[in-house]
Amino acid sequence: MFRQNEDWYDAVKASQKKWGAPIHVQMAIMHQESKFQHDARPPKEYILWVIPWGRASSALGYAQVLDSTWAWYKKSTGNRWASRTNFDDAADFIGWYMNLTHKKNGVSKWNAEHQYLAYHEGHGGYAKKSYRKKPWLMRVAKKVQRNASRYRSQLKRCEKDLDSGWGWLPFF
Repeated sequence: MFRQNEDWYDAVKASQKKWGAPIHVQMAIMHQESKFQHDARPPKEYILWVIPWGRASSALGYAQVLDSTWAWYKKSTGNRWASRTNFDDAADFIGWYMNLTHKKNGVSKWNAEHQYLAYHEGHGGYAKKSYRKKPWLMRVAKKVQRNASRYRSQLKRCEKDLDSGWGWLPFF
């Protein structure tokens, strides 16, 4: 993935350095939220199955961040020009949010499953354990954990090359 998108590694590495958010957890959350589509949005809702009636939420971009949460992030970080459709900004947001989850809810930054539950439910919802009433969400969070583990093992194989700046070169 990082060989196809060279700048992505630099973005998640910067977020890791700034917020302490492991790369593999950031990537697993982003994959679950948008499948790495910059302009991802929730599906449209319809009245009587044919009349478009807006979207289920204001979520947008790689990290699928709501308008209100994005405004909070921009104000908190001073990153007022940040865009949800920019990978660097989305990675920084996820790192920032994971750091807050660790501070507010005591969730390890390495625990992809519970970081995702807090990401989806919000810090208050996570504290109230609202996810326990959503078996489907708990299954998704376990999938995020599996993907994070897979990304971690893949990253171990190429991290030295990526850090040296040679990771993008094809092997002959």
